[in-house]
Amino acid sequence: MGPATEHPLRYALANELHARPSPRLKAPATCVFVAFKEPRDAANRDRSRDVDHLTQLTTRHGGPRPDPEDSHYQGQLGRHELKWESHTEFVTYMATVPGLPIRPFDPSAAAFFPEEWQIQAPGRRIAAVMVQIDILPEDPAQALERIGEWFARDSLTAVWVLEEAAMIAGDFRIDSDGWMRFALFVRPEVGAGRIGRIVHRLVELETYRAMSMLGLGRARGLSRRLNELEPRLSAIVEGMTDETRAPEAVLHDLLTVSAELEAQAVQHSFRFGATAAYEAIVMDRIAALRESRFHGRQMLTEFMRRRYQPAMRTVKSAEARLKTMIDRAERAGELLRTRVDVQRSAQNQELLSRMDRRADLQLRLQHTVEGLSVVAISYYAVGLLSYALAPLAGGLGLDKSLLIAGLTPVAVLGVWWAIRRIRHRHHGGDL
Repeated sequence: MGPATEHPLRYALANELHARPSPRLKAPATCVFVAFKEPRDAANRDRSRDVDHLTQLTTRHGGPRPDPEDSHYQGQLGRHELKWESHTEFVTYMATVPGLPIRPFDPSAAAFFPEEWQIQAPGRRIAAVMVQIDILPEDPAQALERIGEWFARDSLTAVWVLEEAAMIAGDFRIDSDGWMRFALFVRPEVGAGRIGRIVHRLVELETYRAMSMLGLGRARGLSRRLNELEPRLSAIVEGMTDETRAPEAVLHDLLTVSAELEAQAVQHSFRFGATAAYEAIVMDRIAALRESRFHGRQMLTEFMRRRYQPAMRTVKSAEARLKTMIDRAERAGELLRTRVDVQRSAQNQELLSRMDRRADLQLRLQHTVEGLSVVAISYYAVGLLSYALAPLAGGLGLDKSLLIAGLTPVAVLGVWWAIRRIRHRHHGGDL
């Protein structure tokens, strides 16, 4: 089997399945994760700038340079292992290093990503996560004491994952240094590959949660605009029964509102679609962790149901409301077209009636003109014939007045018959 038998994308698509492996980590370890997104039109950004920014970091730490054509990178930079990925709207950097900082979640652990380097990023930071991986104490209750000092009690989530192979804790709050913190306690026998997958799912959970909630700001802005447009649309629909108002004026107002609604749909369709996709990934990552309750603490699903799902429902509600108003505007346009068509039909009927009356009047005028034409032509015909036959009448001893009297009915009948023949020839009428 030669290359001619292979689809040109077969190997590339197969390799894509293995292009982004999860890191392999042994406890204790520290993971620092950042994600950058362009504020506007991130899907169409210049991706070469992302690669240039990555190259700056690898050069700074003396690591191998990335391939400009790749959408992922993995390499050892000193003690840290760096994993970089380019996504549709954002790029992510994950740096892992053995051991834990001197103090829990010390900002110095994030020094691998210098502040000045982050400021120079093509986009803005949408996620910043620090994960501490440690060995689970023999008595898991001891871990509760530690996480109680690290996280806010009102939003603390602590769950067993993967059939109690590990425990995850966090409060989904951003600390004073700009980092969202998670603690991962694993049993001693858990392998490096499994720990890496847990950490990868955890940082993806936070990244896609942040990306999906971008739709919430759009939904709020859209709702305010729809609150302004809905009364206008309702007034247009209610005013369509007013016969005194010209349809052209109603159509102009309706087109203005419809154009604004369509513009809003164009502006928000991508963000709302992305929000739905990111939400699905968030719930998938939670399901993949196979969580169970840890010492009566709040679970991830419970936290998301109370704090996250309402935001997603708000986005869906705004999207559905926009679609409903567009449908209402379309139905109003159909009703207006129906009204205009009925009015035009009545106008056309009136116009046809007027044309019938005009045709009847023209026919009567034509008959009148024909009668007058017969008289006029007959008068001139009799005059001509009298002059032409006068010598003959004198030779025969006929009086001229008798000649004219005899020619008159003959001329009238002749002219009438000739006019009838002409009309029959041109109009196909009966004699």
